[in-house]
Amino acid sequence: MSTLKKGYSILYQWLFHRDDRLLLIIAGSVAGICSGLAAVALRLSLQTVLEWLHPFRHYGWAFVLPAVGALLSSLYLEKIAREGAGHGVPEVIYAVSRYGGLLRFRSSYSRLISSFLTIGSGGSAGPEAPVVMSGSAIGSNIAKFLSLNERQRITLVGCGTAGAIASIFNAPIAGLVFAIEVILGEWKFVNIIPIAIAAVAGAEVSQAIIPEQVIFNHQTFQVGLLDILPSLCLALVTALVSVVFTKTLQQSGKIARTSSFPLWVRAVFGGCIVGTIGIFMPVVLGEGYHFIQEMISGTFSLGVFITFVAVFAKIFATAMTLGWGGSGGIFAPCLVIGSLTGIVFHKFLLILLPSVGCAREGAYALLGMTGIISGVMQAPLTGIFLIVEITGGYEMTLPLIVVSSISSTMSHYIEPASFYFKDLIERGQFLRPGTDARILSDLNISELIETRYTKVSGNMVFREFIEIIKTSRQNFFPVIDDRTNEYKGMVKISAIRKYVLDPGMYDMIFLSQIMDTEVMTVSLENDLQEVLEIMDINGMETIPVVEHDRFVGMISKTRILDLYRRELIVQTSAH
Repeated sequence: MSTLKKGYSILYQWLFHRDDRLLLIIAGSVAGICSGLAAVALRLSLQTVLEWLHPFRHYGWAFVLPAVGALLSSLYLEKIAREGAGHGVPEVIYAVSRYGGLLRFRSSYSRLISSFLTIGSGGSAGPEAPVVMSGSAIGSNIAKFLSLNERQRITLVGCGTAGAIASIFNAPIAGLVFAIEVILGEWKFVNIIPIAIAAVAGAEVSQAIIPEQVIFNHQTFQVGLLDILPSLCLALVTALVSVVFTKTLQQSGKIARTSSFPLWVRAVFGGCIVGTIGIFMPVVLGEGYHFIQEMISGTFSLGVFITFVAVFAKIFATAMTLGWGGSGGIFAPCLVIGSLTGIVFHKFLLILLPSVGCAREGAYALLGMTGIISGVMQAPLTGIFLIVEITGGYEMTLPLIVVSSISSTMSHYIEPASFYFKDLIERGQFLRPGTDARILSDLNISELIETRYTKVSGNMVFREFIEIIKTSRQNFFPVIDDRTNEYKGMVKISAIRKYVLDPGMYDMIFLSQIMDTEVMTVSLENDLQEVLEIMDINGMETIPVVEHDRFVGMISKTRILDLYRRELIVQTSAH
């Protein structure tokens, strides 16, 4: 029996610890399957509740339905799940960038429930970000169960994300690209294979339960060279709309957070606003997939002016839903806003140039969708592959690439950070794994301080100081006030040679006369990045740490480099 157990142990060590690729593929497949099941559960639940509530939309009191959903969602998140409202993707990116992908288990279901309540009642949001949160948490907790290291855990977070996106959209390539392009931010071979397999697993789960080829069906579009120039113009339009959408979401959230009302009151207010808009423009309610299908198929009946107004109505409704206490994602709103923008552009194009031989308006709805997705997320590959896979519009590949690349580039010029990254960057929390900033952020400044320094008094004569340095290896001596014990300056051995070589000066000068009072100092409140910047700017190899006018110790670049190397090993080796 012991021989058999030993054999299993040797096999496990050979298969998994010698090379973890097989382990990541197996664990990633499990994460993809579980994430796919979670996505399918949310998708079917939303379809059921939206169909059930549809007959009630015609009543005058129907405007309160989104308010009720947002109320229940906010109360659930705040009182039961104890998580913040919103869409969740920045939280996943923050967990990856700051904590190595550590996510709580309850995050695997909490956002599914809250977004079901928000979207199912008519809130303007999508189910994609909640399933990303759920899938990421599933991958993170599988890694925790298997006692994997940080690098492996981050890969499994990407697997859960890819499986969730692939399942909700039936788009495995888009799931893979989104996980790497947005969530992980690094294209590494060790990540690509397990994440790709997880994406396929998630899509296969979706196909097995909900058999379908694509989410949005359309007839083949005839796209020619005459559509390239209009595509360039549409890309500029979608870039502007993307920036407007991003800024509206951010400002709405800021206004809501500065109000004195509790979260549930804000959620009810936002829900009532959305419900009221929805009475006049149903296109703003829910995920809006039905209207996207109409626009792609060319059966959308609204006129050019109403469609133009609907673009900004959807933007405002989404901002009121997510900014004021609802829960959900921005994928579906981006698709609706993009298709509306494409339709408006096409209608204006025909008004200005009625004889132009461009493609049908459904094709421009697809281009508008990829333009808004790429502009808001500043993720051009995600925009291209997502639209191609969910529509099957492979004949649109060339104009899709044009619109996606230009829209993401122009929106980046106007708004340097994408919607997902902006708040994290402003708070200094956007730290990609493996970067210097991320590794340095994990080092505690108190670990770096060398405290074994001999202190001297400013009233000490130079002869006494000579006797001290004869037996000391220090190159820096902090000068401390005899009465107050406050730090006054620093005596550098390299700066006192002229006094050392003149014995006649030994009894004529005090240390207070030769100490350097201009030496830059840092405190325990400074982070390590700031400390290194101060040292580089001032050409310092060592810097004193002073807290409340008291000398604490010294930090050297040699010590920082040593701990940096150790932390790098910890983050890339098994626990």
